[in-house]
Amino acid sequence: MSEQPGLSFVPSDTMLIVGVVLLAATAALCVLAWRRSGFRGATGWLELLRFVLVALVIITLCQPEWLSSRSSEQLPTLAILWDQSDSMHTRDVVSASLPANAGAVSRAEAITPLLNISVWSPTGTGEGSAPQDALNIVFEPFSSLQDLAEQGTDLNQGLLQVLENHSNLKGVVMLTDGDWNVGRSPIEAATRFRMQGIPVFAVAVGSRTPLPDLELLSMDAPTFGVAQKSLRVPFAVKSSLGQDRDVSLTLRANGEPAASRVVRVPAMGEIQQNLTWTPPATGDYILSLQLAQDPQDRIADNNVIEAPIAIRQEQLKVLVIESYPRWEYRYLRNALERDPGVNVTCLLFHPQMRKVGGGRGYIKRFPSAGELSRFDVVFLGDVGVGPKQLAAAHLSDLKQLVSAQAAGLVFIPGRYGNQASLTTGPLADLYPVIVDTARPTGIGDSTPGHFALTQSGQRSLLTRLADTDQDNADLWNRLPGFHWFAGVKRAAAGSEILAVHDRQSTAAGRVPLIVTKTYGTGKVLFMGTDSAWRWREGVEDRYHYRFWGQVARWMAYQRQKVQGKSMRVFATPDRPHVDDRVTLNANVLNANGGFLEQGMVTVQTISPSGRTQSIRLEAGEGDSRGLFTGSFVPEEPGNYSLIAASAETGATVQTNLSIQGLNRERQGRLARFDVLEEVTSVAKGKLVSIAEVRRLLDYLAKLPAPEPILHRTRIWSHPAWAGLLILLMGVFWTGRKMIGAV
Repeated sequence: MSEQPGLSFVPSDTMLIVGVVLLAATAALCVLAWRRSGFRGATGWLELLRFVLVALVIITLCQPEWLSSRSSEQLPTLAILWDQSDSMHTRDVVSASLPANAGAVSRAEAITPLLNISVWSPTGTGEGSAPQDALNIVFEPFSSLQDLAEQGTDLNQGLLQVLENHSNLKGVVMLTDGDWNVGRSPIEAATRFRMQGIPVFAVAVGSRTPLPDLELLSMDAPTFGVAQKSLRVPFAVKSSLGQDRDVSLTLRANGEPAASRVVRVPAMGEIQQNLTWTPPATGDYILSLQLAQDPQDRIADNNVIEAPIAIRQEQLKVLVIESYPRWEYRYLRNALERDPGVNVTCLLFHPQMRKVGGGRGYIKRFPSAGELSRFDVVFLGDVGVGPKQLAAAHLSDLKQLVSAQAAGLVFIPGRYGNQASLTTGPLADLYPVIVDTARPTGIGDSTPGHFALTQSGQRSLLTRLADTDQDNADLWNRLPGFHWFAGVKRAAAGSEILAVHDRQSTAAGRVPLIVTKTYGTGKVLFMGTDSAWRWREGVEDRYHYRFWGQVARWMAYQRQKVQGKSMRVFATPDRPHVDDRVTLNANVLNANGGFLEQGMVTVQTISPSGRTQSIRLEAGEGDSRGLFTGSFVPEEPGNYSLIAASAETGATVQTNLSIQGLNRERQGRLARFDVLEEVTSVAKGKLVSIAEVRRLLDYLAKLPAPEPILHRTRIWSHPAWAGLLILLMGVFWTGRKMIGAV
């Protein structure tokens, strides 16, 4: 029951009882005191004042308030909120006002007729309803508070903004698809509306079932490539059609056709494939992958993806370290030497001989820390810690190379079991598998074993030796087998298994043979057999060279992104999205050719809209010495310019970073009727479709006008009330002194 204007008290039952008892006792004491004074007039007036003071204190404890009502000077307001986010352009609404063969209209077009003041004017005057001309109707668009507002839908903020901008609200109607994807939960705003007695209604627009659509989900092109080297561009296509479809995809480089392919997409499913492109020359390119329009495809806006890529000349520096010239070492060295993009250096220890291996491309000793930093990838063969092999200091340098300088490290164990000594020293954290210490020299088998790709291996570009998934899996099954493999219990925590033994198992599952791991800023790979050279049987270098070339480039990818003469900058992830945290890493060479370990390195980021941000990179410690790291969160899609500078050396380097949009407002997604139903339920409103708007209008016409504004004056806490009590107590005290009362 609503409160009425006038004086109001909020006493508790206990306070009422105590107050009455206290007031009665005070009255009795006052009468006795007056009687003892011989009924003097002055004493009588003082005792009356005492009784009044106690009564006022009891009244104060009952919290007296003066309530006054005031009708709002503004007309009752009906706010119509309409969604202007990008998802409203989805064409999935069949309008009854259009011919049957006219097809669907967009959600934005469907609500356009409702953005007319005459539609929402009251049609009748029910009990307590406002007269027809006594309603203020306002239309307000909403989307989100992002820089690109239309790329998000914030229902909560849209509702709260109406509550802040308008008083005397009679109700709110939302015209939206309910695709809430940014901001706080709209239930919070709905709860505030309910507490204030303002109903929230929704006219839901959009389809509850997916439209027939072929969507190009992704194109994962690398950020850079090498001229005249084949480049694989993975992509994914999703279908919501009821039948399998053969679809054509075309890859264009700077607008010119570069590659094409026809793939079969299963009904209501998706497929992942790749295209191969050989960049003709160095330079900056824009790759565009386009999906051919299918007659049943209702949404054409999601059939194209673009991404920038830099093509340049490549010269990877690779170091191969081995104990004995086994067959795997010989063919690996040949494969890398014949690759025009790779510069190979070898260190062959020959522990049982007086001298290390020599010849073109050989070195006589393990490189110093400064020399080692020039290598992008290091291959460790059947070597370990020992006389005429590696020292513990060498392992620390290798660990720092991977952790802080984004280099790659490849472990290829052999039958001498020398790598067992690497699993307990500085490289223990890097080693991607747990070695079986009972079998340090590995396991031989007269029956040849074969590689079996895991799900990760089937997706990885590292193990891609054929163009299609099926052809690639079949090829790995047909590759010549091996008769020896390393003794491994299982993969280490944080590792990814790409291939396992097709027959041999341990307590943890199939024996892992190809395992990768990320450590610091670099990458690690474990190859559990020394017989990849056998892949040349009948096909020469076709698969053997391709595999090791892919390994070298994959492991050196981070270091090769941006390199200046004295500074290297690289970011992770490779192609970040809006709102991802991007980590910026930098290595800086000092005047002596070593890596700068302390100093100030800053990166200035310039967004596509021109906004700049300066990020100071912090110097690393321990294994990360020589690495400067910082981070930022991009808020816009597009190309960011990054300008890195070192205050100590004066070195600068500039690069671009492509930021992908989140595509929160991707067209074709289903309308979120569930969200709107929950919001209207909490706010005591109704959810209707466009066809049911008339029913909503009738309901709105019967809504009572907002109640008069009730103003509360809290007497018990008002300064004037406190002043009155203090004044009366002062008069009482002064009066007692004047009549000589003790």
